[in-house]
Amino acid sequence: MTRVGVVGWGVYIPRYRIRTEEVARLWGDDPQRIADVYLVNEKSVEALDEDAVTIAVEAARIALRRAGVSRERVGAVYVGTESKPYAVKPIASILIDALGLRNDILAVDMEFACKAGGDGLAAIAGLVEAGRVEYGIAVGVDTSQGEPGEHLDYSASSGGAALVVGRDGVAAELEAMYAYASDTPDFWRRDGSPYPMHGEGFTGEPAYFRHIIEAVRGLVSKYGYKPADFTYAVFHQPNGRFPLRVASALGIPMDRVKPGIVVTHIGNTYNASALIGFARVLEMAKPGDRILLVTYGSGAGSDAFVFRVTDVITERQRAPAPAVEHMLRNKVYVDYAQYLKMRKMIKLLE
Repeated sequence: MTRVGVVGWGVYIPRYRIRTEEVARLWGDDPQRIADVYLVNEKSVEALDEDAVTIAVEAARIALRRAGVSRERVGAVYVGTESKPYAVKPIASILIDALGLRNDILAVDMEFACKAGGDGLAAIAGLVEAGRVEYGIAVGVDTSQGEPGEHLDYSASSGGAALVVGRDGVAAELEAMYAYASDTPDFWRRDGSPYPMHGEGFTGEPAYFRHIIEAVRGLVSKYGYKPADFTYAVFHQPNGRFPLRVASALGIPMDRVKPGIVVTHIGNTYNASALIGFARVLEMAKPGDRILLVTYGSGAGSDAFVFRVTDVITERQRAPAPAVEHMLRNKVYVDYAQYLKMRKMIKLLE
């Protein structure tokens, strides 16, 4: 019997970009130093008429098109985000009508910093495996915010990824997963605060590196994998440097990580970050390849997944749906003033 896995995927990245050197110019930073620190060249910016809802809709439409799954067969929609346009109103319920799905399905918005999109993937996989639903859509989406002049101003960006999960027509089978979490306050935003805060001394250690490494080590110990078993490895990407460092600590060759690193093109899309990297890898993977996917959410926790690519991957790669590479190349640059306007960060006094 075919195991549960990813049937189709879709990514939407806004076409507008701002170069990190433009941000550095405005704040008087050395562009080369910034490039060396973050390994981020530019980041995506949502247009005035885009938000987490519109991005989620486009990513999910592409995923359904690539999967070739009838909308009537979808029984669950899970959305992971920390940048909903409404404080209370969910995104998942909007997706039901925007995508033309049935109304008698599970619709859930999830929040765990940057890993809620992966949590949705895990939840839907469980529902499918238990026979509760035939297919589900897991979405990770964010229009990430950063305080002007602060670290996130160079990396926080916008984008979304959607995964259709099911039992039939699986392109990447889910072989194993492992979770690791603790109360580590490396990143937070209090109610009413316009921008999130960093616990600077916690961001790398004991937050990002500890949780990702422990999740992978736990998975390897429980299921008997070795670094050589993974053709590709995709980690959450707050910048371009962290995934390379964590791969080195785990003994995973750098060339297996780089295909999944897209932050150097579009910045840190929070909940979509690891999922966009995963989608990029699926678009170049071959049958038999194993993919290690590890999410991370501040606060803090990581989920590690192992997928094995099936023969169906070739059909999905040829589907009439835009690829991640197309999204990366389709871009228009803006200056810092346009960036502030698009992100609605300019406030007019009454």
